[in-house]
This record gives sequence, C-alpha cells and structure tokens, in this order.
Amino acid sequence: MIHKPTTGALIFLIAIAAPASARDISYLAPPGAPASAFPRPERPVARIVSPTRSTEDKRDAHDEAGQVARLLGLKSGMTVADIGAGSGYHTVRLARMLGPSGLVVAQDVSRRYLTDLGRRLDQLQLQNVKIALGEPHDPRLPSGSLDAAILVHMYHEIAEPYALLYNLAPAMKPEAKVGIVDLNRPILQHGTPPDLLRCELAAVGYREVAFYVLEGDAGYLAIFTAPRATARQQPAAIEACKSR
Repeated sequence: MIHKPTTGALIFLIAIAAPASARDISYLAPPGAPASAFPRPERPVARIVSPTRSTEDKRDAHDEAGQVARLLGLKSGMTVADIGAGSGYHTVRLARMLGPSGLVVAQDVSRRYLTDLGRRLDQLQLQNVKIALGEPHDPRLPSGSLDAAILVHMYHEIAEPYALLYNLAPAMKPEAKVGIVDLNRPILQHGTPPDLLRCELAAVGYREVAFYVLEGDAGYLAIFTAPRATARQQPAAIEACKSR
C-alpha cells in the first residue's frame, strides 16, 4: 500500500529539499540622498510583475548575457553590479565569466527575490556573488566599488529614476560603465523609449558612450558613464523629462 504524506510531513520534506540560504541579505552602504529631494518622473512607472522577463533558454538562444558582457567589455576579475537582479539570469552567468577573482553584486529591492536567488547560488556553488538589498531610490552600494553596473529589463519599473541614478553614481569607479538594457516601446508596455532614457540620465549628469541594438528580442543596450561628484547634477537643479 502506498501512503501519501500528511500535510505536515509534506512541508517538512519541502523544507529539506529547499533549505534556506545562509547568505546575508542587507544593505551594503549607508543611505544616500532621500527620494524627497528629487522630482518624480513625469511619465508612468511599470509595475513589477516577475523576477524575470522570459525563460532562460529563450534568452540563451540569443546569447543575451554574452552580448551584454562583450559590448560592455566585462572581464575576469572585475566587480559588476546586477541592479534589479531578480531571479539571477545575468548574475549567474556573470559569476562564471568573472571568475573567482571577480565579484558580482546582485542587488534588488525585493527580499523574496534575493532569498530565492541565494538558494540558487548555493545550489550552483557560486561563491563570488554578494547579495545586496537596495531601496527603490537608492541601490545602497559602497563608494568607488564597481567596474560596471547593469540594469536589465527593469529601468521602466524604477519609480524614482533621478534619485536612483544620483545615488548609484558614487559607487562607480572612474570610467566605469553603466549598461541599461530595455525594449524600445512605451513604459506601460514594459520598455523605455531610448530618447526618454537618454533624457533622464543626462538630467543627472550621465554621459552616453554607446548604443547597440541587441540580437534576438533582447532590445537595446545603452552604455553610459556616471558623473563624478563635481559634475553630478544636484537634486534641486534636476528637471524631470517629459514622457516621450
């Protein structure tokens, strides 16, 4: 006779199969400027609906992660932040590419996403990833710590873009690159029109250095350098871009 496990036994078995990750989920730096110091965007903000935009097999079919890494010039030994890491599609691939001397900082505003990602990293035995909790207006990352940062298919979900960009800038090393991947379509269709993206980054003092249309359905990659402290537009002087 086959005995079905009771509800309590089933929960116990699930707990054994998916142990909690021992990785710490916390802010890595003190808070930056408050959201209240910046203008709100004069355009919609898309709702966060999922930790990933598509299946990983579909994204791998067009080598999305490889394209982004090559065009940004990412190399072994670098420290790279995956802002809005979600389920960790880019985090996992970057960790393998950067090697044991490199570091991926997987940042997100959702503790649940980071908890699930921690379990995934444990299962894959990827030790060169640091999990970082952020706030919607502030990634809370250490000053001068990053060789690059990527924001992939999540810019349209940022409710406080001017504050987040302002607070991200100090974490970038001189000449470090910020790569933003998104679809060329309206915000509420989970994309960001490139001209709107350029306007919002320029409003804080970022400089565009390259723009690529990615192969497959991955959208585009826009690459910027972050402003130094003396060139960063101050919160009170920032003017919100009109939706376009």
